[in-house]
Amino acid sequence: MKRSVTLDDLMIAGIAVAAGLLAAFLLRMLLRWLGKHAERTRWSGDDIMVDALRAFVPWSAVAGGVAAAAAVLPLTAPVGKTVNRSLTVLLILVATITAARLITGLVQSVTQSRSGVAGSATIFVNITRVVVMAIGFLIVLQTLGISIAPLLTALGVGGLAVALALQDTLANLFAGVHILASKTIQPGDYIRLSTGEEGYVVDINWRNTTVRQLSNNLVIIPNAQLSGTNMTNFTRPEQKMTLLVQVGVGYDSDLDHVERVTNEVVAQVMTGIDGAVPEHEPAVRFHTFGDSRIGLTVILGVGEFSDQYRIKHEFIKRLHKRYRDEGIRIPSPARTVALQPGGAGFAEAAIPHQREAAKRP
Repeated sequence: MKRSVTLDDLMIAGIAVAAGLLAAFLLRMLLRWLGKHAERTRWSGDDIMVDALRAFVPWSAVAGGVAAAAAVLPLTAPVGKTVNRSLTVLLILVATITAARLITGLVQSVTQSRSGVAGSATIFVNITRVVVMAIGFLIVLQTLGISIAPLLTALGVGGLAVALALQDTLANLFAGVHILASKTIQPGDYIRLSTGEEGYVVDINWRNTTVRQLSNNLVIIPNAQLSGTNMTNFTRPEQKMTLLVQVGVGYDSDLDHVERVTNEVVAQVMTGIDGAVPEHEPAVRFHTFGDSRIGLTVILGVGEFSDQYRIKHEFIKRLHKRYRDEGIRIPSPARTVALQPGGAGFAEAAIPHQREAAKRP
């Protein structure tokens, strides 16, 4: 037979709850202080840990205070069991959310460090979050006295039906995992598909890949389509690339002088323009006797794909000015047409005159 609640019991229970709230406040202040110190370190893992614990530790202190108050009060067995079970479920839910934040944060940190870019491949983050939350949900069911064996059996039997209904989604999911696991592309790479789409890879999630074009528009590509198409990755195996610029000079030009002047302009561009590669050895190669000019190719080094437009722009400006100062002529295409009497051109030219003469009286 349980005794009735006295004033002393209520005071002690109130003190226990207040102590739990005070402990939660102090622990939250402590974690805030630890967070400021964690920001000064190079390793991002300590920031993730402190941020994840900011929710779990205060709630644990509050739950401890409530549990102590419940232990002091003369509660009946069913009420006490309900209170303990509710506090246990609360702690499991908070611990699950904390674990999901912690693990997904560490996974995201690892993907960022391996890809070396600011973006992240959220497919691994989403999979990790779903797995952790599912485990926590099963633990909650087991704590509430609900058997999870029939649930697991039902999931196993219905897995085939779900797989058939979600063929496209699962195909995109596994294609995304395959792309990241094989390191074909990573967030931050500049790619061009055989269908014409190109840009920087922003993110790879469980269904599609987001590509940002140079015009700052986003192109959404399903992972299965990306995995099954021909693609050029301009970032791998290395980010630096070569840029070919086609130039033409007149037949009366001194080719040794042209080569020397062009190499000097290349050296100026490589050392004076952001995104160029100064250590890249300039190369000028004559290759074609054209209709009105001698063609040559100038090979430049650029740091990444988007730098080529600025470098090519500056190179053409400087090369044109230098050629003009040096007297090197860049001829424009020209064609000479000779009209001979009795030929097709002469006959066509004479027809209008004949028609005009026929109209006269």
